[in-house]
Amino acid sequence: MPRPILATVHVDALRHNIERARLAGLDSRVWAVVKANAYGHGIERVFDGFRSADGFALLDLVEAERVRALGWRGPVLLLEGVFEPRDLELCSRLDLWHTVHCDAQIDMLAAHKTQAPQRVFLKMNSGMNRLGFAPSRFRSAWTRLNALPQVDEISLMTHFSDADGARGIAHQLAVFENATRDLPGERTIANSAATLRHATLARGDWVRPGIVLYGSAPDFPEHDAVHWQLQPGMTLATRLLAVQTLQAGDTVGYGSSFTAEGPLRIGVAAVGYADGYPRHCTTGTPVLVNGVRTRMVGRVSMDMITVDLTPVPDADFNSEVTLWGRAANGTLLPIDEVAKAAGTVGYELMCAVAPRVPFAVD
Repeated sequence: MPRPILATVHVDALRHNIERARLAGLDSRVWAVVKANAYGHGIERVFDGFRSADGFALLDLVEAERVRALGWRGPVLLLEGVFEPRDLELCSRLDLWHTVHCDAQIDMLAAHKTQAPQRVFLKMNSGMNRLGFAPSRFRSAWTRLNALPQVDEISLMTHFSDADGARGIAHQLAVFENATRDLPGERTIANSAATLRHATLARGDWVRPGIVLYGSAPDFPEHDAVHWQLQPGMTLATRLLAVQTLQAGDTVGYGSSFTAEGPLRIGVAAVGYADGYPRHCTTGTPVLVNGVRTRMVGRVSMDMITVDLTPVPDADFNSEVTLWGRAANGTLLPIDEVAKAAGTVGYELMCAVAPRVPFAVD
């Protein structure tokens, strides 16, 4: 039989989460952000869950081709725009909308030969300091784009650096609004955190939820997924391969980082860092066994972890182990809690599930 690890994508949860984002975004249209292969879930696996979206937003042309191949005829937005001139040919053929964040991309458009002008999203660097035109140059970039016959409608966008924290969005929003005052065009400014936390302020024609669509809270640990009424889009689960009985003083795993203080049953689960389970997880990381919360003990190895079976005395060979998501009995283990134990964020865990892990859809 195959190794018992499995990642399951919950389509009903994805449907719930996108409608939750739509409700939070008030009357804005919704981009379903499916970059990074839908945050590790797989574009083809999430597509049915996100059919109610008004558009799909992603990074590269291969992902755009996959969305079109699934039959999507609505808007598709390239969030980083094009990388070389010939990309514009595919934008024309696939009817892709694309971000313009630098002079080089305007140069490419100016040299592009096309019969049909293209829809672009002009991006401002309002304080994130990644992509986009400085506020002082934004209007001149808009003027240059507006003069090109290769360009149809120009939409306006920016990205918030602190929507998930105490600083908030007011400082960037003021910069954006001041620089775009009286410019025509639709606006898209709200990411996941801004959509949930600052919807009234960050109201635009479009919102761009990403992580919330997959059931992770963008401002964890201040708020968790339950607070935002989100459901886990993925469950990573496996089984126990073995059970060991320890005595006081016995150690577990590489480096003997865990020492039993007394008699202890531990289970050996078929998952490790080669599957994408974070090696930085340590003793105390939450795990569900047969839907009962317990803890990992010792170090994560390539193919196995060990878990404390004290709260689950009936656990034995082949018992269910849930690393994150929803156990068979309905108990939830939010991915954000596991990510916190690993010193990272839920985004990374989703995207890091290894190719050797099989996927299912329910």
